[in-house]
Amino acid sequence: MHEKSMAPQGVTATDRSSAIRWRIVALLMAISFLCLFNRISISVAGAERLMQEYEITEVQMGMVYSSYLLVYTLFMLPGGWLIDRYGTKAALAAMGIGAGCCVILTGMVGILAAPALVLYSLLVIRGMTGMFSVPMFPAAARTIAIWLPPENRSLANGLVTAAALLGVAGTYYIFGAMMEQLDWPMAFIVSGLVTLGVTAVWIGYARSRPGDHAGVSAQELLLIHRNSTEPLQVASSAPWHALLLNRSLMLLTLSYAMAGYFQYVFFHWSQYYFKEVLKLTVDQSRFYATLPNLAMAAGMFAGGWIADDLCRRLGPQRGRALVCVTGLLAGALFLGLGVMATDKNWIVLWFSCAMGAVGMTEGPFWVTAVELGGKQGGASAAIFNTGGNLGGMLAPVVTPWLSTYFGWHGAVSAAGLFCVVGGVLWIFIRPGAPEISVSH
Repeated sequence: MHEKSMAPQGVTATDRSSAIRWRIVALLMAISFLCLFNRISISVAGAERLMQEYEITEVQMGMVYSSYLLVYTLFMLPGGWLIDRYGTKAALAAMGIGAGCCVILTGMVGILAAPALVLYSLLVIRGMTGMFSVPMFPAAARTIAIWLPPENRSLANGLVTAAALLGVAGTYYIFGAMMEQLDWPMAFIVSGLVTLGVTAVWIGYARSRPGDHAGVSAQELLLIHRNSTEPLQVASSAPWHALLLNRSLMLLTLSYAMAGYFQYVFFHWSQYYFKEVLKLTVDQSRFYATLPNLAMAAGMFAGGWIADDLCRRLGPQRGRALVCVTGLLAGALFLGLGVMATDKNWIVLWFSCAMGAVGMTEGPFWVTAVELGGKQGGASAAIFNTGGNLGGMLAPVVTPWLSTYFGWHGAVSAAGLFCVVGGVLWIFIRPGAPEISVSH
């Protein structure tokens, strides 16, 4: 059933008496920060403790990193269906509880498992962590589509993904310091407990729809639904796999897979690259691995803001495509400059520029993915994120494998080629599909 907005007559969009929507975004940012912090902390533990302490090889450690992404990817499509079926609040609550417990179990491995079983235990537990983490970004993008008006969605998605990159950037120092003070098992246990605490706040405060939140005023409700026909938790009669026939969604998914490969090369191997390949100290490798991720977080914020502005000026198709094509091609260019540089300061500068440029594409990517799904925004975001995960899943294992043939410089350079392909694909993507009318 389709109805008009129930906002009272005479209320204007400028008469805002509440800002619950931005508090929801802030909670999503906190959850996103912890999700990536918990995902990348295993890389910090691997580079500084696990590989040496348990004689784990580079390829074996890459398998541990990829076990998370493998299971994460396999469960992404069912997770998207569950988001549309049960709502974003329930999906993110289940994610926080499950992932927090798995992070605690990761630490328990170091306390309870025999040394010979550590590698196998980590493979299983990291896979479980990936399964529980499935709803994070599809549910966040779906929540933003429900809680934010169209003109703020790229910015909001950019903020959430930027928080994720702050989680990555903070991992090297924060988790590194935690390991120094508590040792690596207790560092994981504390991280898991913090995750459970933030999840409890989400459960107590968040709602799947603005109209269900007691703090949302009529003025804010009108602002959220102004110019919006975003379907709010309305099931579609079409099966989710019908989305696979959406040409633009498939091209978008492939493009995001290219970007995902690029990102995960940095997420999992940047600290190792600076420490073992460039022969920097532990403190230096942490610092230099942090900077590109901070740059990417800044790029995500800037890209979301720019994309929203360009969409108003040029329309969604040209506005988002311009940001994504420019960002991906610039990322490839800057990465190439970083690989060719010899001074460590120039290397980290160019790598940071590369990550910042690619980061600009995140907001437009996610808004387009949800929009192309219409009433099945959760499922379309899951399909899209599956592509990103497949690219990301390959990076931790393929990168050290390529390094045996082409050296680490050649292995890192390969990520730039993926970015070029991803940028070219955007020429054929058609975002801005008409939205479907909605019950408020």
